[in-house]
Amino acid sequence: MRLVVFFSGKVSTGLKVRIMGPNYVPGQKKDLYVKSVQRTVIWMGKKQESVEDVPCGNTVALVGLDQFITKNATLTNEKEVDAHPIRAMKFSVSPVVRVAVSCKVASDLPKLVEGLKRLAKSDPMVVCAIEESGEHIVAGAGELHLEICLKDLQEDFMGGAEILVSDPVVSFRETVLEKSSRTVMRKPPNKHNRLYMEARPMEDGLAEAIDDGRIGPRDDPKVRAKVLSEEFGWDKDLAKKIWCFGPETTGPNMVVDMCKGVQYLNEIKDSVVAGFQWASKEGALAEENMRAICFEVCDVVLHADAIHRGGGQIIPTARRVIYAAQLTAKPRLLEPVYLVEIQAPEQALGGIYGVLNQKRGHVFEEMQRPGTPLYNIKAYLPVIESFGFSGTLRAATSGQAFPQCVFDHWDMMSSDPLESNSQAAVLVADIRKRKGLKEQMTPLSEYEDKL
Repeated sequence: MRLVVFFSGKVSTGLKVRIMGPNYVPGQKKDLYVKSVQRTVIWMGKKQESVEDVPCGNTVALVGLDQFITKNATLTNEKEVDAHPIRAMKFSVSPVVRVAVSCKVASDLPKLVEGLKRLAKSDPMVVCAIEESGEHIVAGAGELHLEICLKDLQEDFMGGAEILVSDPVVSFRETVLEKSSRTVMRKPPNKHNRLYMEARPMEDGLAEAIDDGRIGPRDDPKVRAKVLSEEFGWDKDLAKKIWCFGPETTGPNMVVDMCKGVQYLNEIKDSVVAGFQWASKEGALAEENMRAICFEVCDVVLHADAIHRGGGQIIPTARRVIYAAQLTAKPRLLEPVYLVEIQAPEQALGGIYGVLNQKRGHVFEEMQRPGTPLYNIKAYLPVIESFGFSGTLRAATSGQAFPQCVFDHWDMMSSDPLESNSQAAVLVADIRKRKGLKEQMTPLSEYEDKL
């Protein structure tokens, strides 16, 4: 059963509807289903009443469509030409805190899998996934959000079956500090082609503009080029040569074509894009998502015979040359940071500053609320330091301080992950160990061929 809000028209039992998911593109068949509504139901307190039809302006439950809708979708019985999907909601927070869940009793595994599917549908913020190691991952916006999700999972979606939950883990992002020190090159296994690439960091604010949807893959290329040239100083011609965004085709990384006069380039474009989507989802440092990296295709040498430049040759080559470009551009880790708002009386301020200093927090605003003895404090706190923060703060201020945490931005870690024993290198080693990867990163020499 799926709850639906109707904006126009009338829905009735037996009505055939087109279900357009968030990834549906008009004119294509991807993320599009045509199904019949089995029953229309109205909730009356605890009871549910089956009705023949429901007019617009109401919330109604529809039976028979649930398995085709993940989080949100647009339902219509209009023709394909006339109907466009309602845009999916954008959230100001990001699912950055993750836990691995498993069953206490092995026979409850089917219940866990079904429960995770239902949890993913019930909460638009939560992300449920299966890692390559076989772990079931639940990602949320913070400690409290995860606690609520796991309670719902166990009690409502799994019928009380016991689950084991790992310690919370924070998602990081991989980025670069400066332009690649040199152009890197990679040949495919058949040695008949060559890909030359460089990486560079995106301009300040561009990644956020992509996240907010101001710039994206579906924009008109001329409009996008205008925004990039006026706001971010891009060359207009270059801005029209963006091949794709990633990961998931909408993320804050991109591939730009810098080639001049290369034959057969369009034939390998899709293969390079596929390799980029793969690489940007699993970066070279610790297989975390990349962020704010622009990859430039500098040159391509291709074999005249089409059989030698197929996807099987180009996709893995593109992925490896992207990793090589990332490693030559001073790779860095980005950590998620909360904006913490704390309300407390004056005598509690010393305890608040003490706890924030201990947790690598940084206060940037302190204001007294007019007419009250209370102070409003705003600070940035790394998400990785936030576990147990509320408890520690209450203990240090005798319960007088009340914190509220909201995800605010990604902050670059200053230490170099390629430098042994640095803070970032230790973090990368921990992430790799947790994911079941080799603790040592693959060296640059394995990703590129000699020019």
